[in-house]
Amino acid sequence: MRHRISPALALVATVLACPAALADTRSALQCERLFDARTGTVLGAHTVLVADGRIERVVGGQDAPAGYTVIALAGRTCSPGWTDLHVHLGSQSSPASYSEGFRLDPVDYAFRAVGYADKTLRAGFTTVRDLGGEVTPHLRDAINQGLVPGPRIFAAGKSIATTGGHADPSNGYNSMLSHLMGPPGPTEGVINSVDDARQAVRQRYKDGSDVIKITATGGVLSYARSGDAPQFTLDEVQAVVDTARDYGYTVAAHAHGTEGMKRAVLAGVTSIEHGTHMDEEVMRLMRQRGTWYVPTIYAGRFVADKAREPGYFPEVVRPKAATIGAQIQDTAARAYRAGVPIAFGTDQGVGPHGDNAREFLYMVEAGIPAAYALQSATLHAATVLGVDDQGVIEAGKRADIIAMPGDPVADITAVMGVDFVMKEGRVHRAPEASPGG
Repeated sequence: MRHRISPALALVATVLACPAALADTRSALQCERLFDARTGTVLGAHTVLVADGRIERVVGGQDAPAGYTVIALAGRTCSPGWTDLHVHLGSQSSPASYSEGFRLDPVDYAFRAVGYADKTLRAGFTTVRDLGGEVTPHLRDAINQGLVPGPRIFAAGKSIATTGGHADPSNGYNSMLSHLMGPPGPTEGVINSVDDARQAVRQRYKDGSDVIKITATGGVLSYARSGDAPQFTLDEVQAVVDTARDYGYTVAAHAHGTEGMKRAVLAGVTSIEHGTHMDEEVMRLMRQRGTWYVPTIYAGRFVADKAREPGYFPEVVRPKAATIGAQIQDTAARAYRAGVPIAFGTDQGVGPHGDNAREFLYMVEAGIPAAYALQSATLHAATVLGVDDQGVIEAGKRADIIAMPGDPVADITAVMGVDFVMKEGRVHRAPEASPGG
């Protein structure tokens, strides 16, 4: 059976070949269903009118006014573009990851990152928060300039750690290398005092970061024994948060251990990432202070699985991956039941880029309702970022719109089938043919 090529698909083919083609085009997206991120419900047929990268109007039914190019999305649910609040676009885990740091240049990582960014966007993630990676601010700028395709990036740049902490870049170096390099300091994101903390934040400002990331406890994949010990004093975290606030930054805190989490929440961080050993006291504090939780269940499951493969991780890392990774999904379930506000993040770069939507499946598996999981990547994520122009399909918002066959609230596996992606009014992915065509 030969497929008929609709005018809408012909337009999309032109756009994909020349992205600038949509810059001045007014589009009418005819959605069979629409996910309302404010209420967490799936509505019936709606048409979304887009012009100049923004949503003009959202109207019931599927009648498009004259002067708009119609994009028919039959059988599909339209949703605000998703946001992944925890990625690392500059890398992707493999058995060679630890040795590549000694063999590859930043340019090598940058070229890889271009491909990772494109995969992420095509999976339906129109925005990401990159929490640690020196190449990503440059990738952000290239995407913003239209040089390469990719999601909107909020980049942390270099994470802030303490000596020997999870983001100390010299972990695992031998004595000769350590002597040649000298001890890393605030410029390299390593602090050991309140003054260092202030300097490190100001350096991130100088470097052009959009958000601050600290490693409040040990981590799984760093070349160090502890995965959960606290690694900042309360005063040091407070200095980071206070200085970040001066520059309009939010602060994300990587944390597995309870004490490190508690210090981070008390100091006023915006979000706790991973949260493996979160206890009732920490949950209570997070509810009281409005601290967001970004579980990254995908990363936990991925590292727990890979810990069973001999040689995938160094032996100092392997036991941490086996024990910490396996617990994150259960923690997410408990946090949801306790009323801790949850936003979406995967820690992709640990797992493969482009597979980010699998986190939704793991959230639902943990007992989090599908509607809430979808809100966590739309409305909740926008709140965490501190922006009010995305995360919902409403007039005046950015035209970041995705679509997938089926109804993801009724069947969360629909998220794995995203086949339409629009970012700021520009189509980056479109169905090859309409369902049943």
